[in-house]
Amino acid sequence: MVLTTKQKINQQVAKMTLDEKIGQLFVTEVPNDSAQVKQDIQKYHLGGILLMGNNFVGNRDSFKKRLVGYQRVAKVPLMIATDQEGGTVSRLSSNSKISGRSSYPSPQESFNKGGMKAVLASYRGQARNLKSLGINWNFAPVADVSKHPDSFIYNRTLGKGYVKTARYISKVVPEIQAQGVAASVKHFPGYGAAADTHTGSASVDRSLTEFKRSDFIPFRSGIRSGADSVMVTHIILKKVDPRRPASLSKKVIDILRNDLKYDGVIVSDSLQMGAVSDYAAKYHVSRDVAAFKAGNDVLLSSDYQIGIPKIKRAVEKHEISETQLNKSVARILMMKHKVGLSVVDKGK
Repeated sequence: MVLTTKQKINQQVAKMTLDEKIGQLFVTEVPNDSAQVKQDIQKYHLGGILLMGNNFVGNRDSFKKRLVGYQRVAKVPLMIATDQEGGTVSRLSSNSKISGRSSYPSPQESFNKGGMKAVLASYRGQARNLKSLGINWNFAPVADVSKHPDSFIYNRTLGKGYVKTARYISKVVPEIQAQGVAASVKHFPGYGAAADTHTGSASVDRSLTEFKRSDFIPFRSGIRSGADSVMVTHIILKKVDPRRPASLSKKVIDILRNDLKYDGVIVSDSLQMGAVSDYAAKYHVSRDVAAFKAGNDVLLSSDYQIGIPKIKRAVEKHEISETQLNKSVARILMMKHKVGLSVVDKGK
């Protein structure tokens, strides 16, 4: 009997140790100390790494070799992620010796210059560049819609309404993923005019009905287009879960999983951001355990040395079910398979 990829992945998950499975949940920022990074990839079985601007050091050759070195020591190949939206959030702009260019236009700039054709060409070029460097996960495109040019998120959006943004997302996601790079539609459930959650808590008063009628439109479009991942942000939806940031709210993530019928990888926004730190300090909880319990598959967390043992304890105490863990790891491995990583034993 020939097994499907999904069946092979489930078999692979069944063979993994508890430590190996928990490690897969973590995608973490890393220092430029390659020896330290390699040691932690092996020791903690990390699922991936996140490259920030300060990681783009050296030249193209040395950068690529560094990433190959990280892949080489990983038992399960790594997702290597970055934020390449263009405009103000453009890690490739950090070092032209690596990327070949010192600036990349934002989606708004591309659109205003040459319409959707220019936007798609820009994303295609950026995704090809990422892939050629060894980066296989782009935390883009931004599906947020804001009508306020002075709002935190506005310059990172397309600058259009919900329907035009949805059309944009439906074209951009396949364009990125056709290059062998996973896309991440963000920031669910939609920033709107909310404040910046990097620095502290931000809440919105709008009802779930309003979100369904507006902000969810681009996210539905991304899901229909086969987005490999959706990133959940930290805004508080006061009418849905008045206490928890969306990224730590089972109620909010259940909407994405059940109402929007999304079965791909759900990734938290950075759990080191101010909004989550505020919540964790106030309620004395582990941000990583809370984020996984809420339904995220991948935790963007630099706290893995503390978070991994805490999640392991929660599994052993049956506070987190191994069924949930297995499902998350299977989704992660499926995404890795889609970007061309070898995640199942050969010949099986």
